[in-house]
Amino acid sequence: MISFFANLFGYLLNFLYNLVQNYGLAIILFSIIVKVILLPISIKQQKTLKKSTKIQEEMKVLQVKYKNNPEALQKETFDLYKREKMNPFSGCFSAIIQIILLLSVFYLVRSPLTYMKKVDTQIIEDYTAEINEQSENRDAYPEISIIREKAAEDDRVYINMEFFGLDLSSIPSKDFSDWKTYVIPVLYVITSFLSIKMTTAMQNGKKKEKTDKLAEEGSNEVDIMAQTNKNMSYMMPILAISISFIAPLGLALYWLTNNVLMIAEKLILNIVFNKKEEESNA
Repeated sequence: MISFFANLFGYLLNFLYNLVQNYGLAIILFSIIVKVILLPISIKQQKTLKKSTKIQEEMKVLQVKYKNNPEALQKETFDLYKREKMNPFSGCFSAIIQIILLLSVFYLVRSPLTYMKKVDTQIIEDYTAEINEQSENRDAYPEISIIREKAAEDDRVYINMEFFGLDLSSIPSKDFSDWKTYVIPVLYVITSFLSIKMTTAMQNGKKKEKTDKLAEEGSNEVDIMAQTNKNMSYMMPILAISISFIAPLGLALYWLTNNVLMIAEKLILNIVFNKKEEESNA
């Protein structure tokens, strides 16, 4: 299934590349188009985030009130989600979409000759065998090596990887001496944690004052859950950051662009939702 989506995305990326004749610009345009396509899911996810903040406060009361009655707590929790018209598993669908997208783009950037340029498999295999004969270690990204070593003599495997002085076929873990290979991954790291901080701030920024004694008493237990969720939210960026240092820079550029778009999207949607909330409360 991942190969299917990578192949599908490859047609779009190749179309954009043929328009701009630059791999980096094509990736940025590709990121924008994908973000626009997924905008309805992002809007729903943002709405779910705001509802979750509200539900979390009410759960603090329920957990203390029914701490000795698990069955009643389960029923009240179900009623709470039903009353708020929220599915507790609503985040699973968007998470699945994100994982499929992440893996598909990884496949696409790892093997651009296969998925983007649609180069004949035999040509790729022949060049891979030739390069492997000249090197003792098998390359984790054979198609990237083909582009770097054979593009000058064969237009079929040529992709313009130059992007503002950076070679998007470079792999940070292999090019330790070139500091420029770390620019995009470092910017990706910064934007990743900025995005996480923004999400956390949006979850905590609109909390109501705890005037109810039960809410006060139940806050510790729920706060432990919130901290666990916060720790989990760091896992995906950390995983992606690790990959960005051992993958071609093209992948890190896609993730960086996606982060910048995501931050802008969160800011805009948060302003829109807050305005609607203020109007409804007026």
